[in-house]
Amino acid sequence: MKNWYLIILAIFIISCQVNSVENSEAVGEEGWLKGTNEEKMEEVAHQLGGFSRTMVEVSYRYSELYWAGMDENWGYADHQVEHIIEALEDGVKRRPVRSASAESFMKETIPNFEEIIAKKDKDAFLKGFTVLTSACNACHAKEGESYITIQTPEIRTSPVRF
Repeated sequence: MKNWYLIILAIFIISCQVNSVENSEAVGEEGWLKGTNEEKMEEVAHQLGGFSRTMVEVSYRYSELYWAGMDENWGYADHQVEHIIEALEDGVKRRPVRSASAESFMKETIPNFEEIIAKKDKDAFLKGFTVLTSACNACHAKEGESYITIQTPEIRTSPVRF
């Protein structure tokens, strides 16, 4: 009886080892993702990008947030802030070195701005948006990228209309 358990344990261990062997099969449409599992994961990480791709999304959301406030569409404004938070959280996961600069923005600036949106007051929104913009630029300066200067949007480029 003891040998039976040992045989099952040995089969289990061998099957785990076989399943953990690096898979070199190409996957994805037309097999674009190739290499070992580790190489595939590195490629996926590369495709997701670091913080620069995060900033592309945040830039879009920032602009939409501004126009939502200008139109007094407070639900859409709140929606944009939620997505800014998600984008920043994901970006910090991919580039933890950016977390120190993002922390005060996420813990202070964003919650303060959420409170302003909840007031549904356009004048308060505009003042708060100026503070938000300054916080963006301060974060860029902390990261040694003060040459990336954020400004209040002047032209609505989104196809989304309120």
